[in-house]
Amino acid sequence: MYISHPAITQMTIAVFAFCLSLVFASSSLAAEYVSIKKNGVNVRSGPSTGEQVRWEIFKSFPLKVLKREKDWANCLDFEGDKGWVHVNLLVNKKTVIVKKPKINLRDSPSTASDSRIIALVKYGVVFEAIAKKGEWLKIRHEDTTEGWVHKDLVWPSDPLD
Repeated sequence: MYISHPAITQMTIAVFAFCLSLVFASSSLAAEYVSIKKNGVNVRSGPSTGEQVRWEIFKSFPLKVLKREKDWANCLDFEGDKGWVHVNLLVNKKTVIVKKPKINLRDSPSTASDSRIIALVKYGVVFEAIAKKGEWLKIRHEDTTEGWVHKDLVWPSDPLD
């Protein structure tokens, strides 16, 4: 079978475009964020219960999954620490943790004078992310207090993307 030169060129362009779209699609995938299922979960130095416990974390603590290996996830926390957690101890609940010493929880997504401060929140407090409006996240604490914070004040800053 004979294929003319223009057909080969069109096929080459199509294959190149397809490969390029795969590269861009894989690079634009959102990071995987998870949270801890229960209190007292061990974060280990390797993917096994025989590995050393590096630290212990509490329910709803947010983590970024770096990679998975069988039934284990290698995770990163908001302070840059890494460790392994068994996947049965992770849930897809989108939580954030306060990464500044103190932040204002507001009744609207703004720092304008008409945006009332609901609460002052300290470093390390965890909230569930429930909505997004521009650069702002609406978050809810386990005690049902909810309000808005700027995304730069919590980690991860993009839990709903």
